[in-house]
Amino acid sequence: MIKSLIKILSFYYKNHNSTYEAIASLLGKAMETLKVSGLRGLFNKVIFSVNHGDSNKLYNEWIRINERNFSDVEIGKILNEIQLKPVISIIVPVYNASESLLSSCIDSVVHQSYPYWELCIADDASSEPHVRTVLEQYEKRDDRIKVVYRKVNGHISEASNSAIALASGEYIALLDNDDELSRDALLHNAILINHHPEADMIYSDEDKMMVNGKRCMPYFKPDWSPDTMLSQMYTCHLGVYRTRLVREIGGFRKGFEGSQDYDLVLRLTEKTSNVYHIPKILYHWKMHSSSTAMLASTKNYAFDAACTALNEALHRRGEGGRAEKIPGFFGRYKVRYPLASRPRISIILPTRDLAEVLATCIGSIFEKSTYENFEVLIADNGSVAEETFKLFAHWQKKEPERFRVISCDMPFNYSRINNACVQHASGELLLLLNNDTEVITPDWLEEMAGQAMRPTIGAVGARLLYPEQTIQHSGIIVGIIGVAGHGHKHFHKDNPGYHCHLAITANYAAVTGACLMVKKSLYDQLGGLDEHLGIAYNDVDFCLKLLELGLYNVVVADVSLYHHESKSRGYEETSEKMRRLGVESAYMKAKWDKYMRHDPFYSPNLTRVKEDYSVRQ
Repeated sequence: MIKSLIKILSFYYKNHNSTYEAIASLLGKAMETLKVSGLRGLFNKVIFSVNHGDSNKLYNEWIRINERNFSDVEIGKILNEIQLKPVISIIVPVYNASESLLSSCIDSVVHQSYPYWELCIADDASSEPHVRTVLEQYEKRDDRIKVVYRKVNGHISEASNSAIALASGEYIALLDNDDELSRDALLHNAILINHHPEADMIYSDEDKMMVNGKRCMPYFKPDWSPDTMLSQMYTCHLGVYRTRLVREIGGFRKGFEGSQDYDLVLRLTEKTSNVYHIPKILYHWKMHSSSTAMLASTKNYAFDAACTALNEALHRRGEGGRAEKIPGFFGRYKVRYPLASRPRISIILPTRDLAEVLATCIGSIFEKSTYENFEVLIADNGSVAEETFKLFAHWQKKEPERFRVISCDMPFNYSRINNACVQHASGELLLLLNNDTEVITPDWLEEMAGQAMRPTIGAVGARLLYPEQTIQHSGIIVGIIGVAGHGHKHFHKDNPGYHCHLAITANYAAVTGACLMVKKSLYDQLGGLDEHLGIAYNDVDFCLKLLELGLYNVVVADVSLYHHESKSRGYEETSEKMRRLGVESAYMKAKWDKYMRHDPFYSPNLTRVKEDYSVRQ
């Protein structure tokens, strides 16, 4: 941790005016984090900062290569061609903002390349006299700027509602009084609205901006991911919403200050599924001493409000889940879904000999699992070793009601073996499991089943670790390193990952078949695993078919197993195996070209040649 703190100190030194300021800023934030969230929270903050510190050089290069404003000629052409020119009302609640930050914020609106906007400002009874002076000056300059001066301070929810009351636009956009929009932010939204006039909610990517104007810590977001949304307010800025819907749901609610936008999105997305994502940086959070962007731990009240908003949303939706804060991870939440019934889980476990490996797997299932209503079905693919049959006999005697061996004596085809074994399953839920795994989390079956029983969920995966405590699997990204890759592969298990994705339950395009839970009815509906894919990608193919049904796949981050990867079949790279892999890769690329070009749960601005969520170069 000391080395990490030195790296952060170096970063602050380069971006502040003096060594003293850098040290004071760093130590102050470290002590505040330690006070609020303990040593674990400080560790996570350090790792998060180091992750982003390392990526900021790549981000600066990405900005140089990829980001440019539209030219005046291009702007004129776009405005000429688009049929819909909706007025976008920018909502800005103001309270004692510094003169420079407030002016920069308003200037970023005034200088927008899209002219059809209005700026709706509610001053929440600011006590600093310069605030009114600045606002009155801007009001006189541009009649698109409207200001209401509240007589009583009501905090951000009520102030935002006062600003919304001024709005006449078809859409509203939310802007904090100390942040900035990119110059083409509204134009990009107008372009999307012309392509998707049904859009009710639009969100973009965002980054942070230091006081000296340097940009860092980009958040390149996935497309709409409802379960990720239940784990963190990831859509955030820039958020654009249909005004009519915002008014229908009552605007912002008092009592949710600090997470009022989270609460708004949770309620709004219960009324519409027309949610769109613009994968461009359109919003800059300013990093200064009192901003949430600089130190989230100072906003503990906001995290309590978020939990309340989440629990009310779960109640409205009839989900039965319960949200709680994740210790040490600011603004991240865990939803637990209790099982209304105790569904039987059929664990499908293909194997061929290697009794020692299999014994570890089976023993961990029966000895560590706190959930009892399961059965283990061994799909025996031609075992011949005496030790294997002794192991089978041992567990058949010890667990006669929960352990069976199904003979699948056929040429190796992972899909066909699983499909054959599933025909003998009695469970409402299936769990496809590799024989070289080992249970770590005792309540793994309850946690996975709680997700799998939800009507919106397809496949449920877990976090798989190498024995050296690094990530083997925590969600599959489609279209990287060929057909698909494992995001965060080889990250240490304590690393929070890209924007804490290793700490939260989140949506992914696919999960590994090494540990995959799904309703048996869905498995049967899809015809099981595709037997054209006998070696690889059958799990990815299966998960993409679930997406096509309108379901979501999810990884439960706090369920962990060890994966002693490929011990059962080895790492042989025979010419025949490589030939089959090539055939299956071509099959996947032809069948799923749409997802190969764009995984909706992974940003196009991130790398396609690595598994580390680094910025695309």
